[in-house]
Amino acid sequence: MDKNKPSRLYFIGKKEDLIQAKRTTVNLDGRDILIIYHQRKLYAMDLQCYHAGSSLELGDIEEIHNKLCIVCPKHKYKITLAEGEGLYKGTNPADEVPTPQWFSKGIKQRVHKVTEVDEDIFVTLSKCPGWVESDYYQTEKGRAELRKAQESEDAEADVNADEDV
Repeated sequence: MDKNKPSRLYFIGKKEDLIQAKRTTVNLDGRDILIIYHQRKLYAMDLQCYHAGSSLELGDIEEIHNKLCIVCPKHKYKITLAEGEGLYKGTNPADEVPTPQWFSKGIKQRVHKVTEVDEDIFVTLSKCPGWVESDYYQTEKGRAELRKAQESEDAEADVNADEDV
């Protein structure tokens, strides 16, 4: 993210349309963004999961440790909607009776600011300094990796379709 570039409000759409859609994907300044409407609130985050680049568009929303999270449909990684924090469940082996609990991996997914003005919805891209892991899939190298993975999946689907005939 270029922190020297001035912030810009990107018009996404009318509030009612986004509520109806529940999930919308847009490309803003070359960045793939997922807009989510859940429990009367709009959220915006990078579309591809920080872990392996899978689309979060079809991810389930769950409340985990009092935080709303999207669950990556491919590998089940949990990401908070508001902060982009990665969560995982684990135990502390030093505990006398190890009890599973939720832990933070820190900020892993870049989230973006959503603003409403007279029923119009805008997104301002995050200027959070430093590297956030989901940034990788917004780079040429990351996009090339996603294309290669998609081509591989398509080829496998073709082989499986041929076997069904």
